[in-house]
Formats: sequence, C-alpha cells, structure tokens
Amino acid sequence: MNEAETRAEHIDPALKAAGWGVVDGSRIRREYPITLGRIEGHGKRGKALTADYVLEYRNTKLAVVEAKAWDKPLTEGVGQAKDYAGKLAVRFAFATNGQGIYQIDMGYGTYESHKTYTTYKNESEVSCYPTPDELWNLTFAVQNAWRDRFAKVPFEDRGGYFQGRYYQDIAIERVLEAIADNRQRILLTLATGTGKTFIAFQIAWKLFHSRWNLTDRRKQGEPTRRPRILFLADRNILADQAYNAFSAFPEDALVRIAPDEIRKKGKAPKNGSIFFTIFQTFMSGPNDTPYFGEYPPDFFDFIVIDECHRGGANDESNWRDILTYFKPAVQLGLTATPKRVDNVDTYRYFGDPVYIYSLKDGINDGYLTPFRVKQISTTLDEYVYTSDDRVMEGEIEYGKRYEEPDFNKIIEIMAREKKRVEIFMAQIDQREKTLVFCASQAHALAVRDLINQMKNSTDPN
Repeated sequence: MNEAETRAEHIDPALKAAGWGVVDGSRIRREYPITLGRIEGHGKRGKALTADYVLEYRNTKLAVVEAKAWDKPLTEGVGQAKDYAGKLAVRFAFATNGQGIYQIDMGYGTYESHKTYTTYKNESEVSCYPTPDELWNLTFAVQNAWRDRFAKVPFEDRGGYFQGRYYQDIAIERVLEAIADNRQRILLTLATGTGKTFIAFQIAWKLFHSRWNLTDRRKQGEPTRRPRILFLADRNILADQAYNAFSAFPEDALVRIAPDEIRKKGKAPKNGSIFFTIFQTFMSGPNDTPYFGEYPPDFFDFIVIDECHRGGANDESNWRDILTYFKPAVQLGLTATPKRVDNVDTYRYFGDPVYIYSLKDGINDGYLTPFRVKQISTTLDEYVYTSDDRVMEGEIEYGKRYEEPDFNKIIEIMAREKKRVEIFMAQIDQREKTLVFCASQAHALAVRDLINQMKNSTDPN
C-alpha cells in the first residue's frame, strides 16, 4: 500500500478508535500547513512544511503524526515528526507506517513559575494512540481552571475560512499560560510584519468570551463579568488599525478614546469592554490633569502596549506614568525589537519574552521577504571643505572631516544625494514596493523628489 492507502485503511481507523474526531472537542487536522517555504525569488519558494496529521483537543494542538507507506520502516518519519512538533511547540509526536505506532515525548510542558517543568521522556513503540483526555492530561499534568476556560473558547476564524499561522497560535497560548499563572507583566517579541495585532485580537477574544477578569481570577466558580481591556499605542494610525482589526467583537464592546469625544461629552468613556487610545491622548487633559486619571487604577483588567519599546516601559518616559497608574492590570508588551542597550528598560519592566519569533524565523518560514545587503561606495563618502567649494547656506567648520553620520544632518550636498539615488534606482525593480530610510524629514523630502525625477515608471507617485 502507498502512503495514501495506508492512511485511509490503517492510520485513520486507529485514530478514530482512540476517540480522535469522535470525542466531543477533539479534531484531526490533515495535511496541516506549517510554513510556506522560504521565498527564493522569481516566483519560487523553498520546500513548505506540512504535517500529515495534527491532533487537537479543546481548541489546543497536542500532537503531530507523521505517516509513511506500509512498506517503510516504522521510525522512518521520526525526524520529520520531531521537526514538526518542535515547530508547533507540542509535546507529543508519533511516527507510523500503519503497522505500528512510535511515540515521542518532546518534553514540553505547561508553564509553572514561567519555566517548562517537565523533562525529556523516552521514545517507545506503543500499541495504540492515547485518547484525547489521556493526551491532554499528559501534556497538562498541573490542573489550572483558567487554562481550561481559555481552551473552551475557539479562535475566531471567520466562520472557518481563516487559519492563524503556527507561531501566532504559540504566542497566544504562551500569553494565556502566563495569565493563567497569574503573571502581571508579559512580553512578546515578534518581527515586524508577523501579525502582532492579530495575536492581541485573539488573546482579547479568549479573555472576553471566557469572562476572565482581575476580580474573579483567584476565585473558585464561574466568573461574573467580562474583562475591560485597553489597547495602548503611540500613534493614531496604529490605534485605528487595531480598532478596525477587532471588528468581530460586538459593536457596543469597542470604544475609541479620542480627545474631541472626551471634550464633547465632558468625561472619559467607561461603557464598553475594549478601549483603544494613544499615549498622548491619555497624557493630555484640562489644567494639566491627564485623562487617564478619570479612570480608577483598577478599571482595566488587561492592557496591551503596542510597540512598547518606543518608551512606554522607559523609566525616563512620562508614558510610564500610565502603566504605573494602572499597576493592578495585567500588562502585555508587544515589540519587534530584540533586547539591546537602548531598550533594556523595556525588558527590565516586562521581563523575558514568553515567546520570540525573529526576523530570521520569518524569512526562513517564508512569511517575510529575505534580503541581501549591497554596500554602495562613492567618491564623496567623506568630505573636507576646500576654498573652491561654494557654501550655499550655513557655515562650514574648516579642517573638519565630514563622514557618513554627518551627511543630511550636519551637512547636505545635493549632487551627492542625486548620485546615490541614481545608483539606487538602477539596482531596484521600480515596479515593486520599496522602503527608503532617510536621515530626517527634510532629507526624505529631497530623496522623494529625486526618485520622482529619475523614475522610469509612468506612475506619478
């Protein structure tokens, strides 16, 4: 039998006999796409990763199964099974040829004191697949009521037409694990363009529908109210994008906090569940009294700080006053920036990230575009004034050697900029999207004009 026949006649029945796809809340995902494959250019991609089976229970991925044809060795798929389980951050993997089942314990466990407490377990051949409940209890040996409540809420998938990326699911689960473990400060580090707002939305969706809140989180029994969640950004465009991205929530649950609305109504809005605003709005207010002070310190249960490395967690920033004021809330920081000297305060405030998805990860998985660095040198990469040069504006410091960091900040030579833009335009595909980073707004204005003057495209923009 080939692999397809082996699956249909032996593997599928064995999974069904263990209750997978039969027990309420269990699900078998076949041909589950994990990565797209690295972008190689010219419309080509590297090999995509696809798991033969992913076993889900209570809306949580628990295991992968790698299938091989009947005449293949039982453990031939072990390497792939481990690779896929590692990618998906599930504890168990199985390799099978339809004649036997080889079980692998990857050693992942639930968070306990913010660390995985389980150790690596042995691999062995088993007689049958664990049932959904058995696999759940093996994965989550420590009981946690809130984790179970979160698990009851499915991801919002637009009626079954949308599936989140594997790393987004992991990020969401890691944050929810930390919340269930009563952590107050949580950090996610994910590269730009990998969907941090989508992740924040799904976390809010789970909290909203499970009715998690600060009042009830340490109590026994059913929770009494929905949480109040604040999405805090540093630019209106980010707050507006988030507001629109949360459109699946009931309309009366969403509140956009804006200064003109506060002035018109004479007070800050308090009716709603999910609030969106920017730091500057919350820091402003009449008579130097910030608007955030109109809310009790324990008003919000959960706060998402978008682009938190921009200053919200910096001891020197006034924005920190907002986070300090709402100290009782669980605070989640989102950043694309790995830990480094200029954002050490962010990591000190939130602690180590519960999950990291790097630029390199995104490129290798095919979700981000790879790049190559091309160094361009010209005959004017440093400059010393000579008497036959004409100063158009300002004053020259005689004898000073102007170098790259000085150009377009201290000194500007338009002929140099024109030459650099010519070189740049000759190397890019002018039909494709391109980002150009400049030294200042004035420099960006000049470069934009030079690009438009030199372009081959008929597009005026």
